[in-house]
Amino acid sequence: MPNLRKTGSCVLDRHQTGVPVNVAQLLATLEGHPVVWTQRAMASRQALCCGLASCCLWLLGVTLLMDVSARPANHSSARDRAGHREDNEILPPDHLNGVKLEMDGHLNKDFHQEVFLGKDTDGFEEDAEPRKSRRKLMVIFSKVDVNADRRISAKEMQRWIVEKTAEHFQEAVDESRAHFRAVDPDGDGRVSWDEYKVKFLASKGHDEREVAEKIKNNQELKVDEETQEVLENLKDRWYQADNPPSDLLLTEDEFLSFLHPEHSRGMLKFMVKEIVRDLDQDGDKLLSLHEFISLPVGTVENQRGQDIDDSWVRDRKKEFEELIDVNHDGIVTMAELEEYMDPMNEYNALNEAKQMIAIADENQNQHLEPEEVLKYSEFFTGSKLMDYARNVHEEF
Repeated sequence: MPNLRKTGSCVLDRHQTGVPVNVAQLLATLEGHPVVWTQRAMASRQALCCGLASCCLWLLGVTLLMDVSARPANHSSARDRAGHREDNEILPPDHLNGVKLEMDGHLNKDFHQEVFLGKDTDGFEEDAEPRKSRRKLMVIFSKVDVNADRRISAKEMQRWIVEKTAEHFQEAVDESRAHFRAVDPDGDGRVSWDEYKVKFLASKGHDEREVAEKIKNNQELKVDEETQEVLENLKDRWYQADNPPSDLLLTEDEFLSFLHPEHSRGMLKFMVKEIVRDLDQDGDKLLSLHEFISLPVGTVENQRGQDIDDSWVRDRKKEFEELIDVNHDGIVTMAELEEYMDPMNEYNALNEAKQMIAIADENQNQHLEPEEVLKYSEFFTGSKLMDYARNVHEEF
């Protein structure tokens, strides 16, 4: 990351002004990105007062221009997926919030936004008003900044990541309870494979009574090849989630492990095995860098697509070498992958915090400051909130 020095039209020293720092001040100074606070006095009190007068006039002009040129922000696809999920969808989700890898072993590209925002995604939608989004981002900044020194350290970010991941965990628990009640018609607190199978096929458009009758009478069910394959995979997961003694009946806790394997150490191991199975090309149950960065099945049709794929490969290579391959021997074992996949591993949360800070740490002080978070808002929230503000600044 280049060592860039932030500049602005005026510099304020909080020790001289004696003004307390809060969210309103963060936005007042950062709305047009022209003002930067420093830790040492840069001028005498008299010079500061003169500078403040000209700065206020400048800031007023920028604010008026920002109102005119405000435009909708871009938005993350994770929230689009969440908004389109069917209420009766009882299939274990492909996308697990707050987990680094998807169920198919591909990187969760929305992970950073999920562990920074938690469930608090409202306000960063595509049609959100940029000024309100910036204000909300600064509110989040103040919550992460526990000691209120207007800088986010790695430890502060680590604590926040663990807290937001726990939010996703609780959301998964609530969702699982609702689905469990839907597939437990007799309310006995135990769900059989056949009960789940009936509800699953009903959610896919089959007649529930007809399916239940055929299963009861051991009659053949006519389903397409793809659905049959899904059912076979689901039954494997059902067995894995069924704690000894195995009876093919899942309790509410076991059903949670079935839907969300990240909640169970045993199911986490099973998920790792599935990922290795999907990516392991030579059958040694280990992942080489080549296997891990292999592109998804598909054909690159144009240069733009090639650029996207190249960026995807770079991200996976960095993830493999710097975070997953702990002993740097060029091979990832199931144990290494399991530790990396564990969303509540605080050591991983600290590594993630350092990585997130490094992305936006332009002044290389190992901390995040308000203007850095705003400038790199798309990384943290999926929304671009500062591009046009920087353009206005350049015009002045």
